[in-house]
Amino acid sequence: MTHLRIKICGITQPEQGRSIAELGANALGFICVSASPRYVEPDRIRAIVDRLSPHSPALIGVFANANPEEICRIVAATGLTGVQLHGGESLQMCRQLRQSLPGIELIKAFRIRNPEDLTEVDLYEDGVDTLLLDAYHPQQLGGTGQTLDWSSLTVFRPRLPWLLAGGLNPDNIAFALSRIHPHGIDLSSGVERSPGDKDLDKVARLFDVLRANALLPRTPL
Repeated sequence: MTHLRIKICGITQPEQGRSIAELGANALGFICVSASPRYVEPDRIRAIVDRLSPHSPALIGVFANANPEEICRIVAATGLTGVQLHGGESLQMCRQLRQSLPGIELIKAFRIRNPEDLTEVDLYEDGVDTLLLDAYHPQQLGGTGQTLDWSSLTVFRPRLPWLLAGGLNPDNIAFALSRIHPHGIDLSSGVERSPGDKDLDKVARLFDVLRANALLPRTPL
């Protein structure tokens, strides 16, 4: 799995964003949901993006039940290369966004309570580019630190690339990836000191663990 996608989400600080990209993350996530403790305003996203090197990672804005016009406006203002929909967005809205944002990666996130929830995922496969599975929480949309039941995903074989999220951290990532084989992983609270404040030592340890378990090349690509 030498091309495992590593997305670090909830970036709020320019220097941390740059350092995490230099450590090897090939996607950075920015929370565009104002109620989140990791919320970052468009101007600040732009400031973070401007500090990255020319060969920057994918830049993903995370939205939840936002209107398409607002999403398009923020994408244009910030230089995002992808949009992650983390609410109850319909397939119709996904298709509409895909038309409005050509060339922008569209990720649909699903909060999984039980194996039956996976049936909903299939419905979106012709409306988005990438899938993301996160742990369900009754009040929070993400960044909860709770893990999914990984055993329920051993037979999950979607047609699209998919990312595993939900409570991943440097201590459990090798075990999780020994059970299931997503195309990428998405971490937030598992590499933080507090919401939005990333712990660069934890991020570095994450990459060390992945390389030690032959889940990444020994040197960054």
